[in-house]
Amino acid sequence: MRINSFPLCRAAFLAGLLLLPGCGGGPGPKSAAPASDAPGASREEKESGPGPGSDSESRSAEKWIQLTPEQIRQFGVVLGTAGPGKLRQWLNLSGEVTINTDRVAHIVPRVIGVVVEVRKFLGDAVRKGEVLAVLESRELADGKAAFLAAEQRLSLAESTFRREEQLWQKKISAEQDYIQAKNGLAEARIERQTAEQKLHTLGLSEEQIGRLPGEPQKEMTRYEMIAPFDAVIVEKHIDLGEVLKDDTPGFKIADLTSVWVNLDVHQRDTPFVLIGQRVVLSAGPGRAETENRISYIEPLVNEQTRTLHARVTLDNRSGQWQPGLFVTGRIIREDHPAAVLVPNEALLLMDGQPHVFVKTEAGFQARPVRVGQTNEAYSELLEGLSPGQSYVVQGTFVLKSEWDKPVSED
Repeated sequence: MRINSFPLCRAAFLAGLLLLPGCGGGPGPKSAAPASDAPGASREEKESGPGPGSDSESRSAEKWIQLTPEQIRQFGVVLGTAGPGKLRQWLNLSGEVTINTDRVAHIVPRVIGVVVEVRKFLGDAVRKGEVLAVLESRELADGKAAFLAAEQRLSLAESTFRREEQLWQKKISAEQDYIQAKNGLAEARIERQTAEQKLHTLGLSEEQIGRLPGEPQKEMTRYEMIAPFDAVIVEKHIDLGEVLKDDTPGFKIADLTSVWVNLDVHQRDTPFVLIGQRVVLSAGPGRAETENRISYIEPLVNEQTRTLHARVTLDNRSGQWQPGLFVTGRIIREDHPAAVLVPNEALLLMDGQPHVFVKTEAGFQARPVRVGQTNEAYSELLEGLSPGQSYVVQGTFVLKSEWDKPVSED
């Protein structure tokens, strides 16, 4: 991050505009000179000057602008008292909204089949358990038939075993027949269990398997592609009549109620970015800013870009943060303590040097100042304005237009 320097160009441009004619209306304020003749001026005010020495400083020490309370109100001059504060320095990062890959599913059929029905299309919202498409699958029909056959063999083996057990207990049949029936029952149970497990691998639930004995013949080949959770279809690779293999994705769905923002962090800024740090995100005009915390930082720096990603997870139930949006993120780098902190609008560029207007007993006086660190709203003053002094916060350009007028010798 680069710390913003004092916006001298903007101040010089606006100051130049004020030199144009067109400021009128009523008797204007008086520019008093020299300073030693101004009534009520203290000796300290006459002799003391701001820290930086220059020609503008010597001229400033000999000149005041006198305004009546009515003129102060009319010109919109707002005063403030110089004092300490904390100058917040931001680290500005660029980034992009992406899909939360923890909430993405590729819907792939577990059988080979022909697409006979497509119910959902690109961009459609789907609910958990909703059917996306229907296939006709011979493989599924074979699996169901094998299971039903195993069910029948198990039922027959159980009947045979019960009969042989009773006959053996009554000493009517040989023990060998009883043992043979017992082995047959065990084999039937294994066969039935194997057939059921195959149906589970094909995507059938316990409830669906339980309904198979009463299922119509035309439903034996029907395979449904189901949404595993509430989402939106972001990719579709399926058409009617297409033969879909068991390794071909038919749909890609994503839960967009939660998205990621990946911020690009240059290697020089990595010491200032930490997990849990708060970040203010903005996607441009018309979109509200949001504040959240960094949840993940990549452990490796990209060799080509020399950057890594810092991730922020956002609640996107409002749909404001569409994947693909470019965003800016502002992270608090530090809070710098300043002995004197003033709004940037209080500063003016005069004779190539920043000034503030100070309110004294004699009137308003332009004082050169030395600026330290700045951000987009405030600046630290190192010299020229002391804590407790009254200075102009708003209306500085009006005072500058008066300041630039020739000094009267009243």
